[in-house]
Amino acid sequence: MTRFALTVVRHGETRLNKEKIIQGQGVDAPISETGLKQAAAAGLFLNNVKFTHIFSSDLTRTKQTVHGILEKNKFCRDMTVKYDSRLRERKYGVAESRALSELRAMAKAAGEECPAFTPPGGETLDQVKMRGKDFFEFLCQLILKEAGQKEQFSPGTPSNCLETSLAEIFPLGKNCASKFNSDSGSPELVASVLVVSHGAYMKSLFNYFLTDLKCSLPATVSESELMSVSPNTGISLFIINFEKGMEAKPTIQCVCMNRHDHLSGVTETH
Repeated sequence: MTRFALTVVRHGETRLNKEKIIQGQGVDAPISETGLKQAAAAGLFLNNVKFTHIFSSDLTRTKQTVHGILEKNKFCRDMTVKYDSRLRERKYGVAESRALSELRAMAKAAGEECPAFTPPGGETLDQVKMRGKDFFEFLCQLILKEAGQKEQFSPGTPSNCLETSLAEIFPLGKNCASKFNSDSGSPELVASVLVVSHGAYMKSLFNYFLTDLKCSLPATVSESELMSVSPNTGISLFIINFEKGMEAKPTIQCVCMNRHDHLSGVTETH
């Protein structure tokens, strides 16, 4: 059995987020003063978490956010971030740089509704889902390959318990294989991955986890949370579990979704 943790964070707020202007991929806006504060707050919340791999979308708002998070981290400040275009926001074609209300009007005129409506030149929901699936499968293969190599060269060597740092801030409960919960029967995590991405993309990825991979949810997650887009710097944590490598689908447990209590002290900058 191979287990790893996946922490997914949405980028900090941009001025266009606040003004409800669609950015997609074509409008590469930086994060605002509020967004910088949000990234710092997420970084402080995660400052004791030991990440082994860090990935980010290659757009400016995610690059700035991941940098803001790592600046506050005790262990990962100097780690290399791998920028991956598969983590970009959904492409909205002709609707990019326009108001969200205009996109809704375009959808209505076409007899459709958002988010199912695809503007000319935009990506369909299925295309976004396939991008997320492609990245997730790549990530799983990478982690399994590295775990196999570690086992080959140092069999039976216990890894640092990556769970311990996660368990300090997330409700891992019985699923934590740390020294605090050695009777859980779960092996230790082989990796702890941080991904910084975008609202519509994350919603699509989480939907893939829930519908295709039958991800289990904590009782605290409501139906409305499942349907909503993450707030800026909202944090979600999943534990990915492989029983037989890539031969079978992994089992996924959602520990929390779109968590944002780290933002309670962040004031908006006007």
